[in-house]
Amino acid sequence: MGELWPVPDVLAYLAGRWRTERSVRDLASGAEGRFAGTTAFDALAGGGLLSRETGDFTWQGVTRPAERTLRYEPGAAPGTAEVRFADGRPFHGLDLTSGRHVADHPCAADLYRGEFTVRDEDRWRTVWRVGGPAKDLLLTTDHLRETSVPRAAGQAFVAL
Repeated sequence: MGELWPVPDVLAYLAGRWRTERSVRDLASGAEGRFAGTTAFDALAGGGLLSRETGDFTWQGVTRPAERTLRYEPGAAPGTAEVRFADGRPFHGLDLTSGRHVADHPCAADLYRGEFTVRDEDRWRTVWRVGGPAKDLLLTTDHLRETSVPRAAGQAFVAL
């Protein structure tokens, strides 16, 4: 992905709206899917951000609306965050002060390992590898800050 871009304050960096595109590959079956939408990081009362991802997910030729909500709360160290599910359960920590972070999230018999990389002030990527008895997935998500590049209607999102 090129050189990393250090982020001194992850919450300040993420605040705003992002164009979001995700590829999903089932490494066992070869099936592929795609999500396209937006992620809004809005201020939470008391500090932190509420992340709302909305868009369309296409899997095996069927497109359906999809959404996800996460909470990004201030972390223990300055500039870091603790990511939680919408119901408050812990998901993972996030420290982008080096421009890169690796997080693990055990979920029942599966392990989710995420790598977060920041390309510049307007582009970042997450790659989640999910492995377990019933899962063998690779999810790659590119984020582009919406205010950074005005696009004409119908213009495609440029992957990182």
